[in-house]
Formats: sequence, C-alpha cells, structure tokens
Amino acid sequence: MATSTENKKPQQTRVMLVEDHPLFRERLALLINKDLGMQVCGEADNIQQAKKLIQSARPDIVIVDISLRGSSGLELIKDLKAQGINVPVLVLSMHDENLYAERVLRAGARGYITKNEASSEVIAAIKAVLAGEVFVSKQMTAKIISNISTTGSNRAGAFGVELLADRELEVFQLIGSGRTLKEIAELLHLGESTVDTYRSRIKVKLGLRNAAEVYLRAGQWVEEARLS
Repeated sequence: MATSTENKKPQQTRVMLVEDHPLFRERLALLINKDLGMQVCGEADNIQQAKKLIQSARPDIVIVDISLRGSSGLELIKDLKAQGINVPVLVLSMHDENLYAERVLRAGARGYITKNEASSEVIAAIKAVLAGEVFVSKQMTAKIISNISTTGSNRAGAFGVELLADRELEVFQLIGSGRTLKEIAELLHLGESTVDTYRSRIKVKLGLRNAAEVYLRAGQWVEEARLS
C-alpha cells in the first residue's frame, strides 16, 4: 500500500512512513499529525514502494522499520545512500537497540529508537534527526564509542555476527529471543522454508554443526546484548 498527500500545510515538516503493520502505522501517523509542525506526506509497506514515493513526495525525513514485507529496512537505507538520495532516516523498530543501532548507523541512518518508547520520545527523536543530530540513547552512544576504540573485542565480533547479512541477523535475533520458525515467518512476512534457509546460512557462516547450536549461539548473543 502506498499513498501520497499532495496538500500540505505551510511550513510543515514532511514525514514519510515505511512500516508494514497497518495499525502501528496508523497510530504513528496520528501522533505525527498532532504535532503542529509535522505532517505525514506518504506511507509505504515495502522498499520498492518506498523508493518510488520518496522520489515523488520528497519528504524531509523518512521513518523506517527494519522488518518489512519481503525485505529489510536496512536495504532501503543502503539503497538510498548508494543512489545519493540525501534524506535523513530514523529507524523505529521492535528490535532491541543494542542489536541493531550500530548497524543501521553504519548503513546511513541518522537515528534509532524502539517502538516501546513513549510518544514524546519518538517526536523528540524525529526533531533531533531533523536538526542534523544523530539520535540514539546515551547508553548506546557510549557503547558505540567503546566499540570504535576497542579493536577485536566487541560483542558482535566475538560471536561472528558481523558475517551475517541484514535479514540473516533479523532471523538470528528472533531465534535467540525464542521464536519458532513459524513465528519468525509470520513476523517477517516470509515463508517458513525461506526462514529455514536463512537458518542454514547462519549455521554455515558461524561454523555451527546443527540447528541446536544455532539456537544456543543466538540465545547467548541476545542475552549478552541485553546485558551490555
């Protein structure tokens, strides 16, 4: 689904939403439109629609979820950067900040916030990114600085997770959170066999022997991320 709002109020910030859960997208649009300085100018639920709409609606900021239909929001961020489309992107995701914030910033996003944050914090994140700032929590800022200054000892490297592609990382994180293949397939809008293929790729990339070791390693990684 893609829509574009042609008539905007004068001097309002144009916000585009890329989110594949209709109810959450609707609530987010209501929240943004309540702010006197902002208006949602377009909505999309996959990256193909999003790229077309960004070109036509010309938003001032794009809010992107990581988990989208058939692809990852990270791929959209990388595509925009590769094509020289210089629109600031804020990631608003269900995933824990410790697991994804650093990766999305490297991909070209300007901020990361989780969906369980208060409405006021979401608005604050949008305004910070629009002001040219990078928005992550203070704890995440300290962690990123530590990772930059410490070679070869960060959590992701220790588990080999940097070897995983973006969608593989999503599957790995959900496995570590105790989700079944069926649940992961439903969450990511993928077939169960596709999720199983991702799990097999993860096993090979991380040098694991079987599915049980994948579940064990994923659980350890998610737990360490939460504690760090």
